[in-house]
Amino acid sequence: MARACGLGLLLALLLPVVGASMPGTVVRLNKAVLSYVSEIGKAPLERALQVTVPHFLDQSGEVLQPTRVQILNVQVTHLHLNFIDGCGVRLLAAANFTFKVFRVLEPLELILPVVLLADARVDQGSIGTPVVSISTCLSLFSNAIVLHGNHSVTPALLVRVQKHIKAVLRNKLCLGISNLVQGLNVHLGTLIGLNPVGPESQIRYFMINAPNITKDYISLDINAVLFLLGKPIVLPVNATPFTLPEHVGTNSAMATVGLSQALFDSALLLLQKAGALNMDITGQLKSDDNPLNTSMLGQLIPEVARQFPHPMPMVLKVRLGTTPVVTLHTNNATLWLQPFVEVLAVASNSAFQSLFSLNVGVNLSLQLSVSKAKLQGTTSVLGEVQLTVASSNVGFIDTDQLRALVGTVFETPLLDHLNALLGMGVALPNVVNLHYVTPEVFVLEGYVVVSSELLYQR
Repeated sequence: MARACGLGLLLALLLPVVGASMPGTVVRLNKAVLSYVSEIGKAPLERALQVTVPHFLDQSGEVLQPTRVQILNVQVTHLHLNFIDGCGVRLLAAANFTFKVFRVLEPLELILPVVLLADARVDQGSIGTPVVSISTCLSLFSNAIVLHGNHSVTPALLVRVQKHIKAVLRNKLCLGISNLVQGLNVHLGTLIGLNPVGPESQIRYFMINAPNITKDYISLDINAVLFLLGKPIVLPVNATPFTLPEHVGTNSAMATVGLSQALFDSALLLLQKAGALNMDITGQLKSDDNPLNTSMLGQLIPEVARQFPHPMPMVLKVRLGTTPVVTLHTNNATLWLQPFVEVLAVASNSAFQSLFSLNVGVNLSLQLSVSKAKLQGTTSVLGEVQLTVASSNVGFIDTDQLRALVGTVFETPLLDHLNALLGMGVALPNVVNLHYVTPEVFVLEGYVVVSSELLYQR
């Protein structure tokens, strides 16, 4: 018996969110998604089955009479989808077709029950997108039911009408399903679109091999490539392939998205190379609650008070020359930053004068969330900020005395800057009109899992 494998709508909803490579993302589409797609897939399937039927040659009279036949309505009463190991998705649908035969003497209306079986394969396209194709399709017909008011129809005529309709539908229904799937391949092509990460930086996803399909889920391997000024960010060659373990995340979720350590490393490297993590912290001289001025610093460093007898505004130039390091442990994500901070003051001639510079180490707690198909983060400081003097033009500096000042003038602006940047988010693998609904984020050893429901909206 021929078997069914799936309405392309399932694949438009789901296949674009999968994969693993360097840096990798793995998404599993679990069985829970099939019942949802079975419901929302009825309407597009009904439209695809609304085919045209050529005229029927009515032989009931003395002369052959071409008679118009029209499908008035298609109602899909049942749609069932399930995964096929090594293939894709199997479709089993039941539909009732209402026909009107425009006979001269009396129009004929009848209902024809049809069972549709189809197998849809999911493969990797040449441009790195999922490609869906119908590999097997079969239509099974029951006897037509004549509607009320058509009692004058002879059994012989009814047999000829049914034979004509079934001969047409046997090919056209499968063609309609195939056309539906082919149209969805265009939609799936939006997977490889560029999504912004920050200023002049983007991320793009594409498939790297054929999908892995079992009776329990379907998944795709997708490579995440990040670009800065149009050039890809290349990770060290020792980055290892990412494999998502079984049974992670929420069991009842439609989709399970695994995000590798390498993906985080690549995103942070992109932000560092783009200079997005750099910042200048400035002080307003006339602000009553702003300690970033030479008068306040002079209370801690006598040489500053000697060189600047009058209060002058100061600037902290924060630069990240090294890539931030994210560490992923079960239920715990941290971010380690090592910025170089140069402290400058405005001299009497309005030029900036370098006072001293610091090597800083900051350990941050990283909280992850998903909103609008983007992975976002917020940070908070863990423990004390580490300070060592890199250079000084104002003599000896006691870093212990500087800690309180650093906590006031450095930590808060740094967190505000980081949280604004990480709040922009990194796009997850996605296609147009696909939304993550009620996502949950789990931090595990060396990777992150997003469990989510899915919503498809035009």
